[in-house]
Amino acid sequence: MKSKIEKQGKRGRATTRKVRRAERLANAPVTEVTVTFRHVEPTDAIRLYAERKFAHLGKLIKRTCQAHLILTVDKYRQHGEVTVKSGRLSVVAEEETKDLYSVIDLLTDKVGRQLKKHLGKFKAKKVRSLSTGEVLSATEEI
Repeated sequence: MKSKIEKQGKRGRATTRKVRRAERLANAPVTEVTVTFRHVEPTDAIRLYAERKFAHLGKLIKRTCQAHLILTVDKYRQHGEVTVKSGRLSVVAEEETKDLYSVIDLLTDKVGRQLKKHLGKFKAKKVRSLSTGEVLSATEEI
């Protein structure tokens, strides 16, 4: 296949990259976002904003997940709570500010940090076996 790609030139390689990228995006994990409003009129603008902000969580986890966002207003306090579930993984975050949009932004940042920390711990637990080069160099030193 490399010989065909080499013969295609720049445009052929570019179209091949576009096709591969489209396939990768089509197979990307999906995040199901549900938004619940308490003591607030549900608006499409806030719902779409929340769905757009939480859509990237599936890519971070590399599997499908569900995010349940609860937005509450009490006088001048806008409160948000989100629960992200995927398999056995469950992450919860809460925030409170004076603006619902900033609540959504802060929640996405907080959940993103929690997920990265969790995935980092999971990767650190995996034991990596030595490569052939490392084994050979270790035996030569002895």
